[in-house]
Amino acid sequence: MNTHASLDNYSQVAEQWKARGFSCDVWTDHPGQEWDNFVHDKDELLMVLEGELELVIDGQPRKPLIGEEVLIPAKTVHTVRNAGKKNNRWLYGAKKGSV
Repeated sequence: MNTHASLDNYSQVAEQWKARGFSCDVWTDHPGQEWDNFVHDKDELLMVLEGELELVIDGQPRKPLIGEEVLIPAKTVHTVRNAGKKNNRWLYGAKKGSV
């Protein structure tokens, strides 16, 4: 996947994800925002566009680089937090259809 992501290539990433059966939307979090212990029924993709994002996926901490795609498997406990001092922006998508 792309090593540099931005809103400029959002449509390119969205098309790639769509071809793989995923939705694609943009999310923005303020510094300190944390989404704790989520579990979803479908696989998810995530990609940082701006800022710092920290993930904990099934107990394993991770700090994805800008443009790095991360797969969060269905039914996996995960936490997402803005680890920076500025707003972050990231893409997220869920697998369409049944899992």
